[in-house]
Amino acid sequence: MRGAMFEVFIWGGASLSLAGLAGLVWCILRVMKARRSGLTDDELRAAVQRVLPWNMGALFLSVIGLMLVILGISFG
Repeated sequence: MRGAMFEVFIWGGASLSLAGLAGLVWCILRVMKARRSGLTDDELRAAVQRVLPWNMGALFLSVIGLMLVILGISFG
């Protein structure tokens, strides 16, 4: 029973990490699109600043997921 609980941690953490990774890729693609669109420096800076909170959230989600995986492996 105990191993099954920590298996949920592993798979849940892996899915959180993948969701965070997908968010990071989305942020990268969004900034690349803004760079290619020929915006002025101020407009590009504003576009990057709009993406920054999403980037930090995706990074946080990925880190939490990796922590859950490590917990599941360590205690399982």
